[in-house]
This record gives sequence, C-alpha cells and structure tokens, in this order.
Amino acid sequence: MLSKYGFKVPSGSAGRLALGWFLLGVLSLLLAGLLALSLVLSRMPMVQEYVPFLNDFHVLLVVHVDLSVLIWFISFAGVFWCIASTDKIMWLGWTALFFSSLGTILIALCPFVGASNPLMNNYIPVLNDSLFLTGLFIFAFGFTLHITWALLTIRPFGGLLTGEGILRYGSYMGAITAALSLVAFIWSYLQAPLSYEPHPYYEVLFWGSGHILQFVHTIMMLVAWLWLVSLANINVKLGPKLLIVLFTSFPVVSLVGLFTYPFFDVTTSAHREIFTIVMQYGMGLPVVIIAAYVVAGVFYSNDYEDKGIKYLKSAIISSLGLFIAGGVIGYLIKGVNVTIPAHYHGVIVGVTIAFMGLSYYLLPALGFRTPKGKIVELQPYIYGGGQLLSIIGLTIAGGYGVQRKVAGVVQGLDSFKKIFSMGLMGIGGVIAIIGGILFLVILLYSMRPSKKLT
Repeated sequence: MLSKYGFKVPSGSAGRLALGWFLLGVLSLLLAGLLALSLVLSRMPMVQEYVPFLNDFHVLLVVHVDLSVLIWFISFAGVFWCIASTDKIMWLGWTALFFSSLGTILIALCPFVGASNPLMNNYIPVLNDSLFLTGLFIFAFGFTLHITWALLTIRPFGGLLTGEGILRYGSYMGAITAALSLVAFIWSYLQAPLSYEPHPYYEVLFWGSGHILQFVHTIMMLVAWLWLVSLANINVKLGPKLLIVLFTSFPVVSLVGLFTYPFFDVTTSAHREIFTIVMQYGMGLPVVIIAAYVVAGVFYSNDYEDKGIKYLKSAIISSLGLFIAGGVIGYLIKGVNVTIPAHYHGVIVGVTIAFMGLSYYLLPALGFRTPKGKIVELQPYIYGGGQLLSIIGLTIAGGYGVQRKVAGVVQGLDSFKKIFSMGLMGIGGVIAIIGGILFLVILLYSMRPSKKLT
C-alpha cells in the first residue's frame, strides 16, 4: 500500500503568508549566493590572490552563513508552518514576517557599509557591529512572533493518522522545538558572563540554542522528505504511528538539553558536552530510521520515472546522499580543521536540497509558473554533486591538518596533497555555485505570475 504524506497548500490568507516567507527565503539565498563566489575563490590556490574583498573574507563568511543557513532554513520552516496553519490571528503572522524581513535586509547590508569585527563562533556567527546585531535582534524578534503564531494556529491533532495530519503534526513538533531553542537562548543570555571577551561570549550564548535549532532544521527536512517521496509516487512503508513517535522525540530530546541549565553553568565543559551528545544521539536515530525507509522506497520504486516529476527523484537522492555523507564525515573529525566544515556542509546542503526540490513543486501552488525542462531535473545533481566533491576535498585536506575559517596564505598549503585537496574543494565549490545559480535562475524565471491567490 502506498503511504501518502502531503499538504494541500492553502489559497487564503495563510497561503499568501506562506508566499511571503518563501520569497524571504529566496531573497536570502540570492544574497548569500552573491557572497559565495568570493568565498570559494578566496581559498583556491593560484586564484585567491586575485579575489576582491579577500581582506573581508570573514565578514563575508559570517553574513553568507547566516543568510544561507539561519535565515533560509527558518524562512522555509515558516512556509511549512503557514501551510499547516489556519487563517487565524493573521496580523501576528504578517507582523512576524515584516520584522524578519527587515532584520534580513540589515544583515545583508553589513558587508557593503563597512561592518566589521567578525566572530566565527559556532551555529550563529556574528559581526560584533551595531548594524549586524540590530538586524539579528530584529530577525529573532520576528522569528519569535512567527513561532508564537504557529503554535496558536496549527491544529496538530486534527486528522492525526492521515497523510496531511502527520506532516501537520511534524511541523508542529518543529515549532515546539523552535520555541525550546528560544528558551535555551534566553537561559544562556542570563547565565553568560558579561566579562567574557566577545568571541567566547557569543560561543556560550548560542551553544545551547544553536544545537536545538539544528533539531528544527532536521525535523523540517524530514517533513520535506516525506512530502517529496509521496509526490514522486515512491512507496515508503513507514506508518503514521511510528512517525508520531519519531517526530515527538525532537522536542523531548531538546528538553533533555534544557535540563542541563539548572545543574551545569553555560561556561562549563559539561554543558557543552551534554548538548553535543544530545545532538549526536538524540537527532541521529530518527533520521536514520526515516532515511532507511526512504532509501528503500527510492530503490524499489519505479513510478517516479514520469517525466513531470523526475526532479523530485533528483532532489530526494541528492538530499539523502549529502546528508548521509555529512553524517559519516562527522565521525572522522579529529582536531580543529576543515573536516568540520566538510561535515556540516554535507548535512546543511542535504537540508537545502530537500527544500529546493519542494520549492519547485510549491511554485505553481503559490501563484507562479511550473518549472519545466531537463535542467530542473539536473539542477539538484549539479548542486549536490559539486558539494559532494567539495566536502571530499575538505575531508582529505582536514586529514593533512589544513585549518578551518582561514583563507589565502594563512591556510599553509605547503604540499602537493594539501594543494590538490583544497583545489578539489574549490572545483566542487564552483560546480555547487553553478548549481545554486541554476536554482535561483529557474525560480526567478518561473516567478512570472500565472494566477492569483484568492
């Protein structure tokens, strides 16, 4: 029996709000893409000397990461929450989008108005600059309002054992987990010593909430996987009752992390280690189970050969491949080197490609044209293949001790093996950028209104 998990995109106020969050996500990716090319070229041998703005490498990196990960992922989660919600308290939903959009614009302006003092702390890197911090605060305020709106308007238990009901429940669990990440942030803020230097201060500030935020991204990716495989007519023999347990585990495990705050100060190594363990084991099991069912479904199903939906197959395979590769590389990390970004780039891009594939499907539902052509099918493979090549290069380079978060001569590429591996990273990065540009071109070309939401 074919397990169907999917949403019907609303056409009313919630649908228009979903469109707003979708456009914010596309804008953040577009702006991040403009910064990505300089970042990749700045680390390529024989090219890095000629890249403009190399002296601002870390400023570009901070803004690129926040746009392409934090804001893009949260915006797409916003799309899910709008689709899963009812047309209630819409003024709160639109207010949330306004503040999130304003914060995004301020953050994106930073590299072009002289903002400086980049701090490469984990999860949410920052510029210790008034404009950036103002933009980040405004975006966080909008995010908080949107979580509040989602929790008030989504009905998680309506038709729970149906295909749409399961995805609505998963989306609601994602919203609860997001709320818990905000609780962790506030708790860290209250405990973080103001006497700390900026870098360790922000590292402590975002450590707990950043870990829980990864749970949010992951659960929304799993919702996207289930929707994609159903759209592609791939038979995933995964029952709704098991999915309820797996989705519920995300906020439950997040609570385990929160329980560390009363017992271990945020400055202690125990606090850091507990959150690391919670993420490694609490997030891993649900992903492994769902991924195993999806892989089996992809392997044994043939119905997706319909030309009109082959891009769904491309997105599923590329997303699975990158996420699994990133997870495996995570177990190869030894020390502080470029194996670390190889790990999280694989995982992050796995999430991104799932959202990319779903974006193609959502375009006509949100009032745009249906993307067509062979290039739509190939784009996930180009983007995913480039990223796979890039993280392989980074993993090899990490084995030779090439350090992370540096560029130019500071990398110390003093041997053929280091030069080759980082060159491989650069070539893969350029291919991935081409794939990312293709995605944006396809989206922008399709965004010629073909109908209006009513």
